[in-house]
Amino acid sequence: MTYNTGSDVLGVLLARVEDAPLGDVLAAAVLGPLGMADTGFAIPDGGLDRMSGHHRRTAGGFEMIDPPDGQWATVPAFPSGAGGLVSTADDWCAFGRMLLAGGEHRGERILSAEAVRQMMTSHVVAEPDNPYLDGHGWGFGGSVDLAPAEPWNVPGRYGWIGGTGTAAYVIPSRRRVVIWMSQVELEGPDDARAIAAVLTWAAQQPRTGGRSG
Repeated sequence: MTYNTGSDVLGVLLARVEDAPLGDVLAAAVLGPLGMADTGFAIPDGGLDRMSGHHRRTAGGFEMIDPPDGQWATVPAFPSGAGGLVSTADDWCAFGRMLLAGGEHRGERILSAEAVRQMMTSHVVAEPDNPYLDGHGWGFGGSVDLAPAEPWNVPGRYGWIGGTGTAAYVIPSRRRVVIWMSQVELEGPDDARAIAAVLTWAAQQPRTGGRSG
């Protein structure tokens, strides 16, 4: 099983090259310049009272499986280059807008335009009927829509739905950033019922030159 392995190795290499913890490397290169003060491998100081618990659907309602002071209360022993950041909708929106701007944020270059293009370009196409990537390719760190397999698919859309019930997408052709944070565990690759209406709405919006959201 090699899912995530390449990104984990990249995280280790970044930390070694910079001789610093991966969280510090990300903060210096991306999170800090974007003002993403609420994003990291652990909840920032003073942020615990704004942290949501993680839930699972049960026959009797919702069960909390990770409380606010749980997994993200302390820095993990192995900060993963493949995932594990805690964040907020505002922070992710800043990141998404930077991608829409080709790597710039308020006149400052965060990523090169070529790096952003490579991130949001499909480099791998899954076998037909793959339950996770049907109609999608895979860029760097996220899927890329290749065909309108569902009402919410827009060719060129970049992002992913996470198993913790969160999702974030950048839709270049619509100039939009779409963020969903339900904090409810997904039950499988087809469990998009809660977010389906939001994703479909975003896919149907015309291109806008104004603020994305």
